[in-house]
Amino acid sequence: MPAPSADWLRDHPEVRTIRAAACDLNGVARGKRMPIGSALKVLEDGTRFPMSVLNLDIWGEDVEDSPLVFETGDADGVLMPTERGFVPMPWLSRPSALLPIWMYHEDGRPFEGDPRHALNAVVQRYKARGLTPVVAVELEFFLIDDSTRNLQVPVSPRSGKRRKAAEILSIRALDAFDAFFSDLYEACEAMGIPADTAISEAGLGQFEINLVHCDDALRAADDAWMFKMLVKGLARSHGFAASFMAKPYEDYAGSGMHAHFSVLDADGRNIFDDGGAEGTPALRHAIAGCLNALQDSTLIFAPHANSFDRLVPGAHAPLGLCWAYENRTVAIRVPSGAPAARRIEHRLAGGDVNPYLALSAILGAALTGIEDKATAPAPITGNAYDLDVPQVPTDWATAIDRFADSATMRRIFPKGLIDNMVMTKRQELRDMEELTPEERVEIYLDTV
Repeated sequence: MPAPSADWLRDHPEVRTIRAAACDLNGVARGKRMPIGSALKVLEDGTRFPMSVLNLDIWGEDVEDSPLVFETGDADGVLMPTERGFVPMPWLSRPSALLPIWMYHEDGRPFEGDPRHALNAVVQRYKARGLTPVVAVELEFFLIDDSTRNLQVPVSPRSGKRRKAAEILSIRALDAFDAFFSDLYEACEAMGIPADTAISEAGLGQFEINLVHCDDALRAADDAWMFKMLVKGLARSHGFAASFMAKPYEDYAGSGMHAHFSVLDADGRNIFDDGGAEGTPALRHAIAGCLNALQDSTLIFAPHANSFDRLVPGAHAPLGLCWAYENRTVAIRVPSGAPAARRIEHRLAGGDVNPYLALSAILGAALTGIEDKATAPAPITGNAYDLDVPQVPTDWATAIDRFADSATMRRIFPKGLIDNMVMTKRQELRDMEELTPEERVEIYLDTV
C-alpha cells in the first residue's frame, strides 16, 4: 500500500491543525489534536498513546481488570498513519485535517485490539486465496432536534415546519434539509468518500446514503467510519444532531448498516456469477458461512444496549437464520440484477456498529463458508418473520456470551480483540443497568 505523503499539506496551506486518530472497539475516534508543525513528525514517526485507549468503554473509561491497563503498566502502542493520509474535516469551523492512524507494538507487530488490523487480517486471508472482496455499505441515520429530552424531528430550514411522520422515499423530506445534504455531498467529495444515492427512510427524520462499491475493504470501512464522523459533525453546524444509534424512537424502525459484497478472483471475475439469477456454489457457500456465524457474531452487529431495541419482529430488522432472493425480511439477501453484479446483502448490522468489525465479521464468515464448502439451506419465500427458524440473540447478555465462547469467531478475530471486546461489553452491560432509558439515549446519541 502506498505510504501517505506531505503533498496534501503543501496543497492545503490553509490547514493549521491536524487530528491524528484511530478507531476504538466502539467505533469512536481516539487520538490527538496538534499544530501543523507537528504533522510531518507524525507522518514519518507516528505517535504514541496507551494500548488501552482502543479498548475503552462507551463512556471513554478504562475497562476494569483489562490486562492492557495496570497489569502491563498501561504500556504505549505505536500509532502509524494508514495509507489514507490526510483528509479534510469540513465540519469544523477552521481548516483542519484528519490523519487516520492504526496501532502497532514496539516491535512492529499489529496490535490485536485495533479493529482496522482485524479487517486487514481478513482481507489478507482473501488475498492468500487470490480473491478480492468488493464492498459497499448503506448507512441509515436520523436527523434529530435534541435541544430537549423529548427527541423530535428538527424544524425544516426551508418550511419552518416539523414533519412528525415517517416519509419513505419522500423527495419533500430530502428537500426540507437540502442545505444540509448539499453541504454533506460537497464534504464527502472533499474527503474522498464515495457518497451515492440519498433517500428518506421509515423513521422520523431518518435518511440513508449509499456508498459506492469499492474493491478495497479497508478503504470501504475507512469511508464508513469517517462518513459517520462527518454526518454527526456537520449536522451540529446546521443546528441539529445526527445520530446512527440503532433505535432513538420506540415506535419507528431503527437504523441499519447494510453491507453488500461480491468476490473477485485473480482474473477479476465475480465468483458469485454463474450467468443466471441463481448464482454459483461459491455464492451459496458464502451464504452458509454468514448464516452459520450470525448467532455468534450478533454482538458485532448489535454492540450496545440500544441495539437490541431494533431487533424486534416486523420492524425492518432481520431476526431469523434464513436467506432469500430479493427479500428484505431476511438476514442474508441476494439482490436481483445483472448476473455480473451478483452479490450478497448482509442486513443484520445496526447503524451503531464499528464498520471495521462489522465488515470483518461479514467477510470473515463468508470466507469461512467458502473454505469449508459449507451447505446453505434452501432460500425461503414470503415473510421471514412468520417462519419457525432459529433466531439471532435478542438480548445483550446472550450476544456477549455467544461471542465470547465461539470457535467460529476465533477463526475471524484474534483472541486479544475478542477478550477485549467481551470485557468492554460486560462492563457496559453492568453499568447500563443503572441508567434510565433517557440516560441511555443521551450517551448513545452522539457517541455511536
